[in-house]
Amino acid sequence: MIQMEFETKLLHGGISEDSATGATSVPIYMASTFRQKKIGENKYEYSRTGNPTRDAVEALIAELEGGSDGFAFASGSAAINTVFSMFQAGDHFVIGDDVYGGTFRLIDSVLKRFGLTFTVVDTRDLEAVTAAITPATKAIYLETPTNPLLRVTDISAVAEIAHHHELLTIIDNTFSSPYVQRPLELGVDIVLHSASKYLGGHSDVIGGLVVTKDHALGEKIGYLQNAIGSILAPQESWLLQRGMKTLALRMRAHLANAEAVFNFLKNEPAVAKIYYPGDPDNPDYAVAKKQMHGFGAMISFELQDGLNPETFVENLQVITLAESLGALESLIEIPALMTHGAIPRETRLKNGIKDELIRLSVGVEDQRDLLADLTRGFQSVKEQADDVANGKVHSQA
Repeated sequence: MIQMEFETKLLHGGISEDSATGATSVPIYMASTFRQKKIGENKYEYSRTGNPTRDAVEALIAELEGGSDGFAFASGSAAINTVFSMFQAGDHFVIGDDVYGGTFRLIDSVLKRFGLTFTVVDTRDLEAVTAAITPATKAIYLETPTNPLLRVTDISAVAEIAHHHELLTIIDNTFSSPYVQRPLELGVDIVLHSASKYLGGHSDVIGGLVVTKDHALGEKIGYLQNAIGSILAPQESWLLQRGMKTLALRMRAHLANAEAVFNFLKNEPAVAKIYYPGDPDNPDYAVAKKQMHGFGAMISFELQDGLNPETFVENLQVITLAESLGALESLIEIPALMTHGAIPRETRLKNGIKDELIRLSVGVEDQRDLLADLTRGFQSVKEQADDVANGKVHSQA
């Protein structure tokens, strides 16, 4: 197979055409079962076990991440659950303290009931990671950048610790996509994605992806994928592969717009704090620059005390108030009330997720319209604060 650059792999990597007809778009094979000409020699038997359309997107993500095997699931949560299903009661995990709220819910409400145990640490603190490891520890699980505070962990350093202790390293790479960051190249064993985000890119598909560094791990995930059955359907597999083909084109626009939004926010007096890996004043900036190809298109920021985040997001007209990220359109949300609402407030505040925090997924709209819309939002909260100060309305903060 010839060597290709990343952007070429998006179009010609994996299984990029139909072998039967030469069609440059792999067909949607809406078949539940397949005719077997001879027992034991068939390529496909049942679509839960394998489907040509799903095979295409699985082969593509494996090639993009530089792994041995790829697997597509019905959702990102299904992918995470399947990975944890490799383990058994009594196994222990070191996990990042700033993970997606749905991951926290899965761990706290489901996985703990099956006897898995977890120690939560700031994975940027390598001494804390090492100290949390016990004889029962099987893996280190983290996100980088994290959701929603965009904290950046040194992937190579954590992988080195894991390998020294004969542990697996598992990373959720959703916020970056393989365009920005490829953890397997930095020593990680398993990479996960909520494919609904940057990989799909169009807010029209729910899916999850897993890539393993070696085939031995791939065999374990493949067995569980078939046994548990939370597979990505053919229609969604086709939509996902189609979305992935334009990843590079979209990401270039995402990254440029995110930088423009950051530069705008840092000069806005109503903003108390910005979380963005590309901020030179961010303590994680050097690590981000070392391991990321660009700084992503996620920005979180806190409003000044007394300014109502609900008023801000509800007065925007271009940026969409919605739970998700990585879409063509810019999406905004309040983690404390939306994506991280499942986390107890005390825990959330301890982890730095304040009530005033807003998370913005910067889309590909014209920068002028995005900045005008943000200006509209800031104007609305300032006017409300003035009205409260003048006694015209009661505080909603």
